[in-house]
Formats: sequence, structure tokens, C-alpha cells
Amino acid sequence: MSMESKSGRLALIATVALIGFNLRPFLTSIGPLAAGIQDGTGLSLQGMALLTLIPMLLMGAVAFAGPALQGAFGARRSMIGALLVICAGIALRLPASTGWSMVATAAMIGLGVAVVQAVFPGIVKREFPRHVGPMMGLYSATLMGGGALGAVASPVVAHATGNWAAGLACFALPAGAAVVLAGVFLPGDARARQTANLTRILLSRPRTWLLMGCFGLINGGYTSVVAWLAPAYQAHDWGAAASGSLLAVLSVSQAATALTLPILARKTPDRRTWLWLTLALQAAGFAGLAFMPTVAPFVLAVILGAGLGGCFALIMIVALDHLPDPAQAGALSALMQGGGFILAAVPAWLVAALHDATGGYAAGWLWHLACVTIVAGLVVRFAPAGYARVMPVLVAASA
Repeated sequence: MSMESKSGRLALIATVALIGFNLRPFLTSIGPLAAGIQDGTGLSLQGMALLTLIPMLLMGAVAFAGPALQGAFGARRSMIGALLVICAGIALRLPASTGWSMVATAAMIGLGVAVVQAVFPGIVKREFPRHVGPMMGLYSATLMGGGALGAVASPVVAHATGNWAAGLACFALPAGAAVVLAGVFLPGDARARQTANLTRILLSRPRTWLLMGCFGLINGGYTSVVAWLAPAYQAHDWGAAASGSLLAVLSVSQAATALTLPILARKTPDRRTWLWLTLALQAAGFAGLAFMPTVAPFVLAVILGAGLGGCFALIMIVALDHLPDPAQAGALSALMQGGGFILAAVPAWLVAALHDATGGYAAGWLWHLACVTIVAGLVVRFAPAGYARVMPVLVAASA
């Protein structure tokens, strides 16, 4: 490999990392500033839940259009346009002063993130066919790392400026940098090889729906933790900065396992043992939050974060493993995220409703413990030897 091609490859890897970095700060910056946002906009607790619920619904609904977007505009143009929408939506949080304006920016950013998440895995598989696991691990790790920075930096910026909106809007800067890198280094689109009815074929396969269900139940835990972990500890008299630090520790733990577990699991095509490990960590974390939240909370955050981050990265790789063709594998990943994020949108609101009914967050954490148990039972079906059997038409079409 020439020096020029090597530097171009490194630049593309940096682009992958920065794009992933910008997909979660808009969510994790909300929790530590929840009290200020509520005071400034008049949003109720369930209204605050909309700031998570609506983006997650959009991430789901728009993901179903991923194959169509690539066919109509191309993956590169779709990515750059989506990153511009994310940047603009975050910047518009600075003048936001009402609950509805905050909800509108959440919808706008969620729309951009939805397109990125639907299109990007296919690009990664196309550009890094021999290193899909490590590259998806990098993408997932920087996604979680961005979440960590969102939790830590938002209260710091808000305190320094005396303005909670500035704590949210500051993340327009890295989003703008991602637009620039994507415009310069994302490669042009190869000629599309997808069939016109690819989405219909995928949706006719029970495996697609199984992936959706597992992805949704896993990420429902993430959305609830992002929305309510900081407020849950603020109810124990923690301040905004301290509760934000707890969320940041969780996000760093997510990033670490999202990066390392795919590398550790790369030598075997069977990811189930690693998935069960991450689910066990999630179960321990949610049980701790439900039954003994004030006992070693930072240890609980590390354990839960490790389970959530590793599981997210591995399930993304499992979806891509099902099909050898990058376009088809990317379409399957997009549909998994589509149904999964729609399902994952509900738990953050459900935890708020359970809080209103019970006066605490324990019932919500127990709900997620039950979800983890369900996914652990479903994971047994992800045996690589059966991938060709559950996707026979697509395997034949890609040959």
C-alpha cells in the first residue's frame, strides 16, 4: 500500500470515528441538565421523555427507508446531508426557549441520526470487508464516547455560560467538523447492486424480525439509562455535575467494551458467548440500580455500561454477518435498526410513567432486567451455520 493510499485509509478511519462520535451527545447532554431544561421550558417529566422518545421513533421509522435513500441519492450524499441536519438541529438548541422548540430540535437531530445509522454500516462493510468487526467496534466505541462527552461537557459549558441551552448547542462544533471530513474523505458510491424489492424480501424473513426484537430490547435499556440515570441520582441529592459524571463513566465503559469485544470476538464467527457475557453484565447492572442504587454507584455504571456497549457493537456485527454482500448486509442492518429503534423508543417514556405510578425508578429498572432475560433466550438462535438457511434467497441473489 502506497503512502498516499495509506494516509487516505487513515483519513477514512478518522471520518468513521468522528461520524460515530456525533450520534449520541444530543441525547446524553439532556439528563444532567434536566432540571434547568424543565425550569426554562416548562416541560413535565413525561414531556422530557419526548426528547428521547421522538428521536428514537424517527431512528426507527427512517431506517426502513435506508435502502431507498441509497438508491435515490447514494450513500455518500445521504450521509453528508444527514450530518448537515444534525449540525443545524444542535445549533438551533441555543435559541430554544419553549418545550415545543426543544421537541422540534430533538426531532430534527433524530432524523439526521436516523439516516446516518441506516446508511453507514453498509459503507463500513463495503470499504473494510476484511475488518468489519474492528471497524464496527470503532464506530460503536466513538458513538459511546460521544455520549460520554455529552454527559460531562454539557453541565460544564452550561455552568460556565450560565445558560443550559449553550450546554446543549456546543456539540454543533464537532458535528460541523464531521460534515467537513465526510465531504472530503467519504468515497463515492459504487454502482448499486440491490434488487428493487430487497426491503420486501428482508421483511418476509423471520430472522429480520428477530434481529429487530433483540436490537430494540437491548437499546431500550440504553435509552432509559440515558434519559433517567442522572435524574434518578439527582433524586438522591446528587448535583448536575456529579450525576453527569456518573453517566459519563457509564458511557466510557460502553465505549471501551464496544471497541474491545469485537476485536476479541473476531477470531470466531459465533458471537453468542460474547453476547451472553454482555447480557449478564446488563442484568447485574439493572439489578443493582433496582435494589441497591446507592451502593457503589460508579461500579454499577461501569458494569451496566460494559454490558450495553459490548452488546450494541456485537449485535450490529451479527446483522452484517448474515449476508456477504455489503449492500444487502447494510439493508438488513438498517431494517434491524428501524424496527429496533421504534421498539427502543418506548421504554424511556415507560420508565417515566412507572416513576409517576410508584414514586421511584426501581420498577423501570426491573422492567429492563426482564427484557435482558428475554434477549438472552433469543440469542441462542444466532448460530452462524444457519445464516444461509434463514436468508436463502438473498444468498443466492448475491452469488
